[in-house]
Amino acid sequence: PLGIKAKEAMDKGELVSDDLVVGIIDEAMKKPSCQKGFILDGFPRTVVQAQKLDEMLAKQGSKIDKVLNFAIDDVILEERITGRWIHPSSGRTYHSKFAPPKVSGIDDVSGEPLIQRKDDTAEVLKSRLEAFHRQTEPVIDYYSKKG
Repeated sequence: PLGIKAKEAMDKGELVSDDLVVGIIDEAMKKPSCQKGFILDGFPRTVVQAQKLDEMLAKQGSKIDKVLNFAIDDVILEERITGRWIHPSSGRTYHSKFAPPKVSGIDDVSGEPLIQRKDDTAEVLKSRLEAFHRQTEPVIDYYSKKG
């Protein structure tokens, strides 16, 4: 299925094409669990993806009912993301300011070291935010104009 093609692309470090992602969503929407509705989180990220999603939905005689945009200031987002720490084997999460472990850098339960995800660093976050502002903010405008 399409999910396998997407995994192959990701395993090679390639981006998954817009058509493939929309195809995966199309397949998922045909499942009984989506008959009463669905929520897409983090998609679409570009205007092209939004247009392809609209085309796919139109073919099914459907359309997007609501679009939610949870806006947050970049400075607050940086504080929240760069403060996240994880215990890798259990998935327990901590935050250096909002939910710190009893001992800095150590899991409360196991006593093992905590790690920070590679994409939770300030450098990576800066790149992700630049991409968001460049690619995703136009999606907000796209849906705002559609009403």
